[in-house]
Amino acid sequence: MRKSHPIRRFVLAGAATVSGIVLLLSLKPATDPASAQAAGGAAPPAAASPQGGAQAAGSGTVTGDAARTQYGAVQVRLTVSNGKITKAEAVQAPKGGQSDQVTANAVPKLNQAAVAAQSADIDAVSGATYTSTGYKQSLQSAIDKANAAAGASQGSGGQNPGGGAAQARTVTGAVAQTQYGPVQVRVTVSGGKITKAEAVKAPSGGQSTNITATAVPKLNQAAVAAGSAEIDAVSGATYTSAGYKESLQSALDQAGG
Repeated sequence: MRKSHPIRRFVLAGAATVSGIVLLLSLKPATDPASAQAAGGAAPPAAASPQGGAQAAGSGTVTGDAARTQYGAVQVRLTVSNGKITKAEAVQAPKGGQSDQVTANAVPKLNQAAVAAQSADIDAVSGATYTSTGYKQSLQSAIDKANAAAGASQGSGGQNPGGGAAQARTVTGAVAQTQYGPVQVRVTVSGGKITKAEAVKAPSGGQSTNITATAVPKLNQAAVAAGSAEIDAVSGATYTSAGYKESLQSALDQAGG
């Protein structure tokens, strides 16, 4: 019998080994999850986290202080959303006898005016001077409370000192006594400028009521426009104008000029 050559046996054994390796490689998966991700493949989608919406800043309901009038108390409640008045309503208003009709006619108009003006600078409703005056006073109180709450919320948010928008500040001046009654002015100051002025006290009763209803809105506008107490007196309301300017200057002094 012919003997196999040693070299030939070695070559055959090597060929068998290579064939075995090739077969094993052909059976192994081309990729695995880890290698796919490392190569830039898409990873399995993560479970979606539940979405929750936070309430908008500067939103809520606030009720102003009750304002006493000759015919009864007036108290206003506001709904504010994102810093804007979206609803105004009188939770207290004069009632009984003729007051029922006056209230039914005046309050809806005052509510609409408050939302439209976004401030307490609204016109009195004809035939409802006292109710209108009390409404505006309580409305201003509600606005001041809303501003104070928004300012406190911003302050707790960790803003850097001196950073962001200047925070509004509301200051009430000293009462100025006039021949026809006291005058007291409240101002809102932001960034060193008067953004709002309001007479929280003004002469009332008899002819003074009509004079106040005419003069005070003009004085309020003049204070904001001038940014100081250097404003002209309203014709026919000299005493009221002088008292207004005196209290306005007091408020500005408290606000730092």
